[in-house]
Amino acid sequence: MNRVAQFIVDEFAPDLEPSQLDPDYDLLDGGIVDSLGLLTIVAWIEDSSGAELDLGAIGEDDLRTVRSIEALMDETLAVAPG
Repeated sequence: MNRVAQFIVDEFAPDLEPSQLDPDYDLLDGGIVDSLGLLTIVAWIEDSSGAELDLGAIGEDDLRTVRSIEALMDETLAVAPG
């Protein structure tokens, strides 16, 4: 979860350390990430995995916590070509 937490901190919460970000903290309800931030996260996952996400297949809950983002990223990497 370090890579996701590091990305969230770098992009949205530079006053925090990745270790301070609870993996189950609700990033949306907590105000760390907004709707534009969700698009940033999706673009980062796509760039990191080299795969295009099916936006119709993912929901807000898939991007709500560090843990859920990590799970989505792992799933995407598992099916990414190469």
